[in-house]
Amino acid sequence: MPETPPVASHAIPTTLWQALMAAGPLIIPILLCSFVLLCVVFERLMALRRSRVVPKLFVERFLLQISEGAVDRYAALELCDENPSLIAGVFAAAVRKWGKSAVEVEQAVLDEGERAANSMRRFLRVINCVSTVCPLFGLLGTVTGMIQSFNAIAGSAAMGKPELLAGGIGTALMSTAAGLCVAIPALILYLYFVGRVDGLVMEIDRQGQQLVNLISAEALEDRRNRPPRVSKVKKAA
Repeated sequence: MPETPPVASHAIPTTLWQALMAAGPLIIPILLCSFVLLCVVFERLMALRRSRVVPKLFVERFLLQISEGAVDRYAALELCDENPSLIAGVFAAAVRKWGKSAVEVEQAVLDEGERAANSMRRFLRVINCVSTVCPLFGLLGTVTGMIQSFNAIAGSAAMGKPELLAGGIGTALMSTAAGLCVAIPALILYLYFVGRVDGLVMEIDRQGQQLVNLISAEALEDRRNRPPRVSKVKKAA
């Protein structure tokens, strides 16, 4: 009887490098996306620290000094220029409208707050893009790998040997697994950063509204017309 020609079997990858090589050429863009994701996440973690966006000590001291009349418009503007945080820019925009109506001061806060929000949302679309594109790369790698596997089996003497077909499909599915391994953390990180940005925007808006209530024309007029406080000691006397 004639001997059956040997059929190449799909070796099961035992190391990470072998698994990456078995996933096919589309693993390259997936790896590039993972590298970009790491860079963007690290940059956003540094940029969205509360100390760089809404430093608590600066905000409390700034609002306290203005409420007590310890600083005027020019001194307050100088304090804002010396602080590199985003909320300092919002405060500076409001201070430039010192003595104007509450509507004007609040509009300045809203405009500068929108710029600060856009700055905090930088690169978030990149993270969202990675979470969307990586599964598609993985799916494309799986489809092309299965097509090659079926073609190889159909043109060889391996017909009727399901173990060879299963090995080829298993290798092709590795690209999908790689894409999902990058996409799932990317989506989680995207949702985390969106929530963090929304929280910081709300904090900036709240602190900016407090400043409006201190330096608007209505607030200054109310402060001038307010009767002086009488200390408890004088009352007792």
